[in-house]
Order: sequence, then structure tokens, then C-alpha cells
Amino acid sequence: MHKQHVLKLYKTILRLHRALPPEMRSLGDQYTKDEFRRHKGIAPEHVAPFMMEWANYAATLAKQIGLKGPKTSTTLGQHLDLSRLEDFEDQQIHQLYELRKAIVVEDEAQNAGNSGTTSQKDKKS
Repeated sequence: MHKQHVLKLYKTILRLHRALPPEMRSLGDQYTKDEFRRHKGIAPEHVAPFMMEWANYAATLAKQIGLKGPKTSTTLGQHLDLSRLEDFEDQQIHQLYELRKAIVVEDEAQNAGNSGTTSQKDKKS
């Protein structure tokens, strides 16, 4: 796989993330950057599956945000088929767990920030 193809996919994904809400974009950008760095020196037999999964992600995201035809959903993302977990290595399961923790922390911070704010209408009362 040519370095140019990898770089093009990487840049495409980061561009697609621009259409995401800020907190999703931040998390998505960081995860994407970490994954591409982590897989920089992988064995040749792992390059094609890595690129295929990220290309599928980019295509799905493009459809969901409406870049490729009409928006396919009002929500972003898709559920992970639990049967696919059987194909994951322990490190990948751990990465999913860490990603889930980061999302939960982000959601809790977001909710805490929203519950502590008062609207202009509340201030006038």
C-alpha cells in the first residue's frame, strides 16, 4: 500500500470530521490520529484490513452527514455487531474499552456543564 493512499484516507477522515459536533470532532480526530500513528509500522498483511475498515468508516460517515447523497440518518455512527468482537485481539478490545471510557467522561463533563448553566430568561426572573 502506498504511503500516498494512507495519507489521502487519513486527510479525508479528518476533513469529514469537520462536519461533526465539536466534542465528537475532537474525540474522533484524536482517535484517528492515534490509530494511524499506532499502525504506522504494521506488518504488510495487516495494512489492507486496516485501510478497508477506515475506508468503510469514511464512506459511512460521508453518507450519514450527507456528502454522498441524502443524509441516511439523523444520528451519527452505528452499533458494533457483537459477533465481530470475536475477531478482535485483546489489545483491540482494550482500545474499545478506553474509547468508551473517554466518551463517558466527555458526556459527563458535557452534562455537568449544561446543568450548571442558567438561561437569560432564568436570570431575569
